[in-house]
Amino acid sequence: MLPLEGLTVVAVEQAVAAPYCSSRLADAGAHVIKVERPEGDFARGYDDAANGQSSYFVWLNRGKDSVVIDLTTAAGRADLETLIGSADVLLLNLKPGSLDRLGFTRARLRKDYPALILCSISGYGDDGPYADRKAYDLLIQADSGLASITGGADGPSRVGISIVDIATGATAQAAILEALIGRARHGNGADIRISMFDVMADWLTVPLLNAEAGRPPQRMGLAHPSIAPYGVFTSQDGRDILISIQSEREWKRLCAEVLRQPQLATDPRLCNGVERVRNRAFTDQTVAAAFARLTREDLLADLTAADIAFAEVNTMADLARHPHLRRIEVATPNGPVSYPAPATIVVGEARCYGAVPGIGESPNTTTKAKSS
Repeated sequence: MLPLEGLTVVAVEQAVAAPYCSSRLADAGAHVIKVERPEGDFARGYDDAANGQSSYFVWLNRGKDSVVIDLTTAAGRADLETLIGSADVLLLNLKPGSLDRLGFTRARLRKDYPALILCSISGYGDDGPYADRKAYDLLIQADSGLASITGGADGPSRVGISIVDIATGATAQAAILEALIGRARHGNGADIRISMFDVMADWLTVPLLNAEAGRPPQRMGLAHPSIAPYGVFTSQDGRDILISIQSEREWKRLCAEVLRQPQLATDPRLCNGVERVRNRAFTDQTVAAAFARLTREDLLADLTAADIAFAEVNTMADLARHPHLRRIEVATPNGPVSYPAPATIVVGEARCYGAVPGIGESPNTTTKAKSS
């Protein structure tokens, strides 16, 4: 039996943040009822990369049943009320006040359904000067300052995935699980409110504290602001390899066994981490010159033998054939789609993954897909 079997989640959701959360609750056995407008979640139209369907939607909506409700009608609002009455969790990521105006205020829901766990996701929270703003992932990446510390010297950059939405969805999942544990102990529901801006501000604590201490982070691409060498160096045959030196022991082994210049370990410009950062240009130039004399194959062998942390700078094509990539296959309206498995592995528990619904479909009473 899965941990959340027997629990019902009603998700009035769209796009990425809330669907990420509810898909993980579905993975854990919850019956997730996705409430969609008549035209469907707009994320269904983001792209057509998954057998002609949206990659976002196929990734984030497995294991759910879809119910079409037009909340602009009295009948639709009555249908939603019925669903909420049978739910353990109500998950929302609508603009603040949207459901309030339809009669579903949180105060009323908390009174009528005291055991209900209500989790609402917004851009900036319920009050404050930006509360009514529309908020999407990239907008929050920019407004929170994340983009200012991402990329290279040529300018700010977005993180290459929907990091704000994913972080917010994961935060919501954790908060809901905490509330379920609390309800099991004291019987009361919860009113959880999560803003995308708050989530990202929390994640940006370290660069913020450094900036407030007079050391604002600089964009450094694939380098580290306080450790050297920690960055990308190119082999003789043109392959980029990222190395990370975390201790003096590792630095000495890199010099002796990879760079083949043991005397570098005692060079005054390189003799400890502080000096290597202070003389970063010389540090990186020295390592780069040595790497350029060796092939990728030789470098990988030497780095492995010296127990130096490294990674190749891979593409998505490289990820597709990566030896550590685990996949699941899920059923969709257009046929099965294979994609990366969720990260959590529970030993001794065969986790199954439900089908992706078409608009208004409920395919998850019998259809499951096992990870491989």
